Amino acid sequence: MTVREVATRAYREGIPALAASAVGGLLAGVVLGSMDAEFRAVPGLLVLVPALLATRGNVYGSLGARVATGLHQGLVDPSVRDADPRLFRAVAAAVLNGLIASTFAALVAFAILGAIGAGPAPLSMLVAIAILAGILSGVVLSGLVVVVVFAGYRRGYNPDTLVGPLVTTAGDVFGVAFLLLAVRIVLAAAGVG
Repeated sequence: MTVREVATRAYREGIPALAASAVGGLLAGVVLGSMDAEFRAVPGLLVLVPALLATRGNVYGSLGARVATGLHQGLVDPSVRDADPRLFRAVAAAVLNGLIASTFAALVAFAILGAIGAGPAPLSMLVAIAILAGILSGVVLSGLVVVVVFAGYRRGYNPDTLVGPLVTTAGDVFGVAFLLLAVRIVLAAAGVG
């Protein structure tokens, strides 16, 4: 392949993923912008948002890269129906890592906000929101990562080109949506709002 052919293929594969990333980022911003009432009801929630969103992109982006590497090396077949047990272990590890990171972020946010006298919401509320949002987004993002990587690979695309923009954007979109849902569930369970 010539340099021109390689560049053309890279742009042909990358531009749709980047366009989807831009649209997804705007959708996540719209949802985040509509959460004023939730931010007022749960002091300290706004501090958690960047940590939780970064966690989603990092953890599930890493999962996508791991699955893509397995495909490239021939260790994983691009089929969910006949999936290798290593795929399920990788998904379980990613979800567990996401939950651990979410819980850690809630604990650190609570400690820092308490130390500076910002008066955060109760620790149990912040942790419950982080864990619930982590579980919901983890299940959806794991499935999405596997489907996107397998579908791209079967269609002849380099899954590494798809993983970065699509998974991190999906992490933002689903992360914010499930954070909103988790806040509403936890507030309803606490009898607030």
